[in-house]
Amino acid sequence: MSELSPNDVVITQADAAGSGPVRDALEGRVDIMAMTQATHDAALRPADPGGLSHGERAALAARIARLNADEGLAAHYAALLEEAGADEAVSAMADPAHKGGGDARRAALIAYTDLVSVHPRDTAAADIEALKSAGISDADIVRLSELNAFLAYQIRVIAGLKLMKATA
Repeated sequence: MSELSPNDVVITQADAAGSGPVRDALEGRVDIMAMTQATHDAALRPADPGGLSHGERAALAARIARLNADEGLAAHYAALLEEAGADEAVSAMADPAHKGGGDARRAALIAYTDLVSVHPRDTAAADIEALKSAGISDADIVRLSELNAFLAYQIRVIAGLKLMKATA
């Protein structure tokens, strides 16, 4: 049986690296944790990022974490943003107050990310059309949706593990 990785983002963010009942529960789910980390790596640092650069992915992930009040996770993604060597315009996307700075493509990415992160039920076909109108390809819309879906999952798993740890 494999072991939990000490570099696993979820385990680190949930502060579940030590011993205790949460760690014990995670030990029984090593495969799920490994797949979660692999998905993190694929969503944030794919070999072929398509039209969503590694910097844009990290900026949007930091933004999503902030929109969900998880500053620890936002800091993780801010570090990835820095590693990606993103310019100031891309880095600004991590700030929920920033709306695109006049760049239609970035504004569309941000608007969609904000909507899906905060009010996913309100997402409609018109939101996808807005992305297309801003020049975002179908493949990149799928990539953006995958990133948003992964962050929603990751944030909830971390929150659940923190709650388990607090009540253990």
